[in-house]
Amino acid sequence: MTSSLLAPRGRPRVGATGGGTAAGSTAPTPILDWRHPLVASLHRQIGMAAGPGAGPEPADRTAALRRAHRRIAAAVRPVYSVQDERPVSEVLRRGRGSCSQRLAVLEAVARASGVATRVRGLLVDGSFWYPRFPRLHRLVPDQVLLAWPEFRIEGLSPTAHPGAPWLAVSELFGSLGELSDGHGGGFTNADAETLFEALSRTAIDWDGATTLCPAAGPACDLSAYVLADLGRFDSRDELFARHGQTLCRTARMLAEPVLGRRGP
Repeated sequence: MTSSLLAPRGRPRVGATGGGTAAGSTAPTPILDWRHPLVASLHRQIGMAAGPGAGPEPADRTAALRRAHRRIAAAVRPVYSVQDERPVSEVLRRGRGSCSQRLAVLEAVARASGVATRVRGLLVDGSFWYPRFPRLHRLVPDQVLLAWPEFRIEGLSPTAHPGAPWLAVSELFGSLGELSDGHGGGFTNADAETLFEALSRTAIDWDGATTLCPAAGPACDLSAYVLADLGRFDSRDELFARHGQTLCRTARMLAEPVLGRRGP
């Protein structure tokens, strides 16, 4: 049994209520506070070009986002923080963050470079996280709200990227087909590697689009864990405002002091 008591009350989470046509934005938000000096400093360290498009070619923009991902993976230690609405500047100040928080840092530096971002809201079955908490299944929420970023990259090939001009973070390091054809297997969700790191080496496939991941190892196809696709939202702020965070406020207050410092 998982814990439905920890979920926010009065927050219906069914259907693609966010639609599929969210325009995204480069504007700062309370979470994506890219004008903060700490975020601006990270942006300079990464060397991402400022201004609309962040580079003349799609390959340049994608390469810049890859550099940002690698820099964030090295600079922000992974922990199990449950405060999804924590501002990016505060995540950088602490030097640690959850997978969701580190994805938010990536979005923030993208927006600082003039690359619009939006998020896809996914409700993921809590059992997906059982391998990380083998003795605490009863405390794992039965549904986890995931904000999965997308980046607007003008000039992307619609043949290689059916969602063009939007590039899902799952495809930042290659198409799902290319990533699933590697020899590293899928994502186990059981060791020090988090979703944030894994997307650079293997397919993170929420839609069941991959067929090449080795059958004998961890799966690339994670679609069986998706309980609902809530659609696209102009920002993660909008997603959380509409659907709440994974845990209710009381549960977050009790869990954060412990999980916010504990890493995989």
